Order: sequence, then C-alpha cells, then structure tokens
Amino acid sequence: MSLLHPVRDDDSLADFSVSEFTHAGYTYPVFRQGEGPAVLIVHEVPGITPEVARFARRVAAEGFTVLMPSLFGTPGRHFSPGYVAQQMAMACVRKEFAVLAAHRTSPVTDFLRGLSRAAHEELGGAVGAIGMCLTGNFALALALDPWVKAPVLSQPSLPLGLTPGLRRAVHLAPADVARLRQRMDEEQLKVLGLRFTADALCGGSRFRALRERLGPGFEGIEISSRPGNPHGIAPVAHSVVTTDLVDEAGHPTRQALDRVLGFFREALQEAPAASGAGV
Repeated sequence: MSLLHPVRDDDSLADFSVSEFTHAGYTYPVFRQGEGPAVLIVHEVPGITPEVARFARRVAAEGFTVLMPSLFGTPGRHFSPGYVAQQMAMACVRKEFAVLAAHRTSPVTDFLRGLSRAAHEELGGAVGAIGMCLTGNFALALALDPWVKAPVLSQPSLPLGLTPGLRRAVHLAPADVARLRQRMDEEQLKVLGLRFTADALCGGSRFRALRERLGPGFEGIEISSRPGNPHGIAPVAHSVVTTDLVDEAGHPTRQALDRVLGFFREALQEAPAASGAGV
C-alpha cells in the first residue's frame, strides 16, 4: 500500500493515513490508523460517516491496525436519509455488489480478501474483520482464509429480504458455507453477529439461518428494539456500533461494542500466528 497523502486538516478523517490498494481488478482508497494486529473495517451504507470513523478510532485505540477501505460514498460525509437512499440505489446497480444473491457473495469480497492477505503478510499474525449492513455478510467470505480469526457481522443485510427465502439466506455459496463450518468445527473458529430485534433489513430469520448453518460457533447478540423495550431503543434502530450506539456503561449497544472489542482481543492479540497457507 503506497502512501498517497494525509487527509485534509478540515476533514473528519485527518488523523488517518490513506493509500490506494488494487486487487482482483478493483482499486479503492484504504484509510489506516493504529498499530498491532490488523482489523478490516468494512463500512455500511452510506459510507465512512463520522460514526463509522469513531468506531474505527475505538478499535485502533485498543491496539490494532485498522484498515478501512472506502467502497462507496464520500469519506467523512455525515449521515442523512437522502444520502443513504442515494448510496443504496447506486450500490444496487453496481456489479461489485450482488444485493439479491442468496447463494453467492458479492464480487468485491475478492478485493477484500486480497486486502486481508496483504495485511497478514505485512503485519503477521491473525486478522480480524467486521462488515456492516450491506457489507455485513462479507466477513463470512473473508473467514474462508486461515489468517482471518475474528469475523464480525454487524446487522448483515444481504441479500435484501424481498422474499422469505432471501431473508433466510446468508450471501455465501453452499460450498463456502460448508468450508467455513469445517473451519469452525476443526479450529474452534468463532463468528460474532449483532442486530436489533425489530430491524427490517436484518431480521431474526437471518440469524436463525446463521445458527443453523454455522452451529454453536456462531455467537449472536440481539438487542431488543421492540416497542416498550427498557432502554427506549427505537424500532428503526439498525447500526449497532455506529449510528445507533449509545456510548454509556450498561447500555446494550455499549455492551455489544465491548464484546466486539473483546472478541478481537481474544482472537488476535492472544492467538498464535496464523498460517499463510490458502484454504
């Protein structure tokens, strides 16, 4: 990754370095911060918002090298409903994102797997990854590689749930699901998932499917957002560790954030170095 230039002083990402990375025919800027084992943060719709950047800084402060590719949107731009709608519409027509694919993953995951391999080769040891919303399931594809030891799915929303079958799909080919399950059974690999219970984009049927296909190695955290929930979480809440995070001790979203950070520590800072051999 060749360093291009720091982000402008007036940009919310000024404390990150930025470089371009090319793999599998795709080139994207990658924002980087921190030292230690690598964690790929794959942002949600509409892009790298200030809330996503805040989460990335939190991960870096825990002793990790954060690598955050910008796949769509304008890095640093604030969240708004119009911005979300615009970027969702654009993602739906881009070939990199197969938003209705039930039994295969999006082509852009080839780029992300190349980035994780480069991080492993540069920094050594295991690599973590978190996808969010449109990219939430991408961490499953990354976990096909042996150096990825801490995959996190935050409100995984692909394929878009237009039918009951799509709502139960996990955006990964059946053969790859079997390979991932084998890793989980033989290596005790764990997969962490997060969602709000009233989230229409990431419904309960998807987590039930993940539990069925991945077995006891899947740890699902489901935060109540039903009407009348004790924490007053809105039914429209979606982004567990970014936009809808309430960073207060004892709040269930803060507990989920703490679990994600603990998951990365357990798998990456306390784990032996991963093999570079392919699957």
